[in-house]
Amino acid sequence: MAVETESNLPGGDGLHDKNDREEAIAKPPPMKRGFQFWAIIFSLCVTGLLGALENTVVSTAMPTIVDDLNIGDNYIWITNAFFLTSAAVQPLFGQLANVFGRRWLAIVIVAVFTLGSGICGGANSANMLIIGRAVQGIGSGGINMIVDVIVSDLVPLRERGNFIAIVLTVYSIGSSMGPFVGGIIVQHTTWRWVFYINLPVGGLALVLLFLFLHTGYQRETTFSQKIKRIDYIGNVLIMGATGAVLCALTYGGSRYAWSAWQIVVPLVLGLAGLVVFMIFEQSEFCREPVVPLRLFKNRTSLVVFVNTYLFTLLLYWVLFFIPVYFQVILGSSPARAGVQMLPITLVAVPGAVVAVIVLSKFGKYKALHLAGFALLTLGMGLFAYLDRHSSDAEWIVFQIIAALGSGMTLNTLLPAFQAPLAESDQAAATATWSFMRSFGNIWGVAIPASIFNNQFNKYAYRISNATIRQILSNGHAYQHASNTFINSLSEPTKTEVIGVFSDSLKLVWEVSIAFCGLACILVFLEKDVPLRRELDTIYGMTEMDNIEARNGDIPDIGKPALKASQV
Repeated sequence: MAVETESNLPGGDGLHDKNDREEAIAKPPPMKRGFQFWAIIFSLCVTGLLGALENTVVSTAMPTIVDDLNIGDNYIWITNAFFLTSAAVQPLFGQLANVFGRRWLAIVIVAVFTLGSGICGGANSANMLIIGRAVQGIGSGGINMIVDVIVSDLVPLRERGNFIAIVLTVYSIGSSMGPFVGGIIVQHTTWRWVFYINLPVGGLALVLLFLFLHTGYQRETTFSQKIKRIDYIGNVLIMGATGAVLCALTYGGSRYAWSAWQIVVPLVLGLAGLVVFMIFEQSEFCREPVVPLRLFKNRTSLVVFVNTYLFTLLLYWVLFFIPVYFQVILGSSPARAGVQMLPITLVAVPGAVVAVIVLSKFGKYKALHLAGFALLTLGMGLFAYLDRHSSDAEWIVFQIIAALGSGMTLNTLLPAFQAPLAESDQAAATATWSFMRSFGNIWGVAIPASIFNNQFNKYAYRISNATIRQILSNGHAYQHASNTFINSLSEPTKTEVIGVFSDSLKLVWEVSIAFCGLACILVFLEKDVPLRRELDTIYGMTEMDNIEARNGDIPDIGKPALKASQV
């Protein structure tokens, strides 16, 4: 009897009876996994730890870094340079992973991230720090993408959640420790250790990847044939367009009015560039597109792609503005603010671990997305009620609600995006999804920052001290969002400043409800496409014992694509 696999289900979305079709997918024999497999998983855990530390440590330490280097209103580039390069390179990395394989690309990515961390730690000027963050962003974008790609190569989609859960468990340790470690670092030593802490972790990751990550790839083509496969025009278009959009978002509403030509021109050019990019990708001039538009020809993948943007936008919305509430409104030190953010990290990432295990068990992601976005909407709406008189129970419970929603969604979006797509498109799909995740990060800082700055200017008249009012107005409030600055003020200026900060934050949270609500509505358009139980890839694990063959080259695959039971 012929077995129906997901690859021959029409479009992946047009399922008449999902339960019958899912039962028709044959369950393969248990996968045989030895030392090398688990060594690779451990290597990916250490690699992922780099991203976990960076995401949470820097956000807590940011006000101190900005003040120490006297960065001024260019502080936004500390995050935006990181986000720009992180987003722009991911489609390219996805294509390089297909052309050259995973192993050496992963090693180069971790090396670049570690180098960027060293540059940031040694920075003695704003420009040097921003350059270091740009280099770090290249590595971070690659790490986010390559870990997901390699796990996709090792295990079939239906079982993938179990192993993503292992990586996420280690990630949760780094995320949970991050805010606290960041606060301790800036309070008791130099902020430079916020970046230097990545050096030993990066070094360990490099050693582990070099020793254990041996994977196959297509050896039949020459190097010159490989580089001809790269979509140079497409990559230049998407990088340039992303950079132009980011420049507009960085200064819109702060240094320049949104109607100023300095904002309108790059924003229009950037958005037009993205349109030109999409047109070029489906033209006959593009032999191997970096972002194949066939990825979006089914409704589920398209909806998940949009919701990935909305989710990451909201995630960074919280990460960069909750510390403002703790350090300014409640007067917490950086270390205490890190502790106060623990409800988010202690619930969100472990919650994500549970969510992907549930996904692997039942194969249903739509219900997880719906519940997740609903809880996230509720949690972020409740943030608008926080003020200087809020109790500890309120800000703890509100964070837990938002974190539960975030956890249900965090790592169930990628499997949902991959489910309707062919196995051969997994690297391109993962890189494209990762690009949208990073692109959302950019807007997740720019949009709330613009709202916050505009509101602050609106309420600044309430600050009686003209000098302090001028210091904080026109986009400068965030860089002074530390308890050190607030405690340096005398009354009644101190109370007035706290009041303006508090009222400005309220609209930031209220606007976030609209983005959450849109994501909730879009989830209803998803379909629960069955998750594949078979693994079909030429990029799977190769035996370490055979690596020395052929003068050190990675062995030729020379076999049919690996099945799940052969890993």
